Amino acid sequence: MPLSSKLVSALVVGTFAVTGLSGCTTLADASSGPGLRRGASPETPRPSAARPAAHEPPAGTALGALAALPVRGRAPMTGYAREAFGPAWLDANRNGCDERNDILARDLRDTTEENCRVLTGSLADPYTGRTISYVYGDGALVDIDHVVALGNAWVSGAWRWDLRERAALATDPLNLLAVDASANRQKGDGDAATWLPPVKAYRCAYVARQVAVKAKFGLSVTPPERDAVARVLDTCPDQPLPADSGAPLEVDHHLQDPAAPTGPRGGAVWYENCDAARAAGAAPVLRGDPGYDAHLDGDGDGSACE
Repeated sequence: MPLSSKLVSALVVGTFAVTGLSGCTTLADASSGPGLRRGASPETPRPSAARPAAHEPPAGTALGALAALPVRGRAPMTGYAREAFGPAWLDANRNGCDERNDILARDLRDTTEENCRVLTGSLADPYTGRTISYVYGDGALVDIDHVVALGNAWVSGAWRWDLRERAALATDPLNLLAVDASANRQKGDGDAATWLPPVKAYRCAYVARQVAVKAKFGLSVTPPERDAVARVLDTCPDQPLPADSGAPLEVDHHLQDPAAPTGPRGGAVWYENCDAARAAGAAPVLRGDPGYDAHLDGDGDGSACE
């Protein structure tokens, strides 16, 4: 299947022959196209059509970067778990704030914040076009989407990586967007072949960001995924890649491999106390995160080691 209609040459114009006995025209080449006149005589041949040159995607565009991505089938999901990408919302850049709140502060407007926690704000959601009033603690409002979903990254090559490399992808601001929670959950681990934002005007920027992430981390695309991205970018062939975040390809944190459980409760991640959680760059540890336990959460509010 062709990568993109922008990247192939024009079809060759066929010839017509006229049968003198019947007076009917006969197609000599089924690829001739609809522009030929019926009844044209051999004495007045139709002028030949010029062949346009093959189009090369402009340098620095998402379409050009797409053409360079490796194309492979999906690896199995065997072994995939969220914990395989490190603690959720690790403070990867060590600025004292977890990555979720870094992205909320970046993408929301009119925010109020306290101790690295975004309490309120307003999100112009790029996926649905809605304006969402965010309030801390209401998990049904805003999610931080991994634009290249972690499950998709796993089957696209991340299954081979070291844990610190996977944690880098999971926390890279290039791969993170604050979005409508329901839209994000409909997307799940889908790629561009199975899910695109409902707002069509945002689709070029969305797939360009996916291409940028996959190019940065050396991930592959499947043939259907490649073609779905190409169809979107055909409508905006000059769509640039978003600027790189500058985040490294692996985090500099010491992380416990979830495949090697060490905790006294059999969990893959265990922090003896909040000092250990902070040393691992995992604080605050939210309920549901790897390593969360009631012994770390003295006030029981679901956010430990604040």
